[in-house]
Amino acid sequence: MLVDQFQRQITYLRLSVTDRCDLRCSYCMPEAMKFLPKREVLSLEELHGLALGFIDRGIRKIRITGGEPLVRRDVIELIQALGRKLGDGLDELTLTTNGTQLAQHAVALAGAGVRRINVSLDTLDREKFAMLSRRDRLPHVLAGIAAAKAAGLAVKINAVALKGINEHELPDLIEWAHGEGHDVTLIEVMPLGEIEGDRVDHYLPLPAVQDALEERWTLSPTDYRTGGPARYFDVAETGGRLGLITPLTNNFCAGCNRIRVTTTGQLYPCLGGGERVDLRAAMRSGDPDAALATALDEAMLIKPERHHFAISERGADPAQPRHMSVTGG
Repeated sequence: MLVDQFQRQITYLRLSVTDRCDLRCSYCMPEAMKFLPKREVLSLEELHGLALGFIDRGIRKIRITGGEPLVRRDVIELIQALGRKLGDGLDELTLTTNGTQLAQHAVALAGAGVRRINVSLDTLDREKFAMLSRRDRLPHVLAGIAAAKAAGLAVKINAVALKGINEHELPDLIEWAHGEGHDVTLIEVMPLGEIEGDRVDHYLPLPAVQDALEERWTLSPTDYRTGGPARYFDVAETGGRLGLITPLTNNFCAGCNRIRVTTTGQLYPCLGGGERVDLRAAMRSGDPDAALATALDEAMLIKPERHHFAISERGADPAQPRHMSVTGG
């Protein structure tokens, strides 16, 4: 089993299949984002081999991430291959997507054994969506969400709470999602990678959002968990479920069960840390099984107790220079 030096058992792998994305969300990356050369990216066969190695070491849940995972050609073949491990070492296979490509892949995802997905959606206003993402793709995202629902996938909407941009829309977004039968999770913006502008201008602490929502609705804490860091509430008036992910205002590292592997095979034990282990080198060594086992043991030794995210002063460097799309969302 994978157990770090703080006795946290690691059972959840977030596996990035690409750093590329067909959106350019302003809080995530610059407009002229430079993506990795394809020669540096692991093949689907290597990603599959890595995932099997993790399952052998006690990983029970795998989330496919990016970038936008569905822009990678033939990624469905990888998801289908991993789906064959469900019930045979793997409890859950899931996906985080921006939804733009979802309409054409929803049925295949369901057929591969995916039962629920996260869709990133910060606004229902088409003009604001185009401003935030620098692409006019909201109709594609909504069509993708509808296709996922029709295919029997449970959809959770992930929205980054942004001061001065979408903060006053959040109740409408929640109400719409709950009306469609979707859970919603609100997320504080994370200081990863250089962007155009300053994140301090749009950082919105979620305790303030929760206070505002409780003036409108009745939020009751629930023990519901999905294996990730969100704390969930039942909303009496909408009949839906609301999650809050608070990496800055309410650190949740004590219960961390996650590791991330980038599309180049770099294992980051902590999203907010620079510690990493090169799994690509292990996979391409003369004895990949032994090298991978050693690398995973090393990762458990260097996983830090907590991250140190902060958004408090203008002009401050990001917590890590790499973008979220590089690490895996």
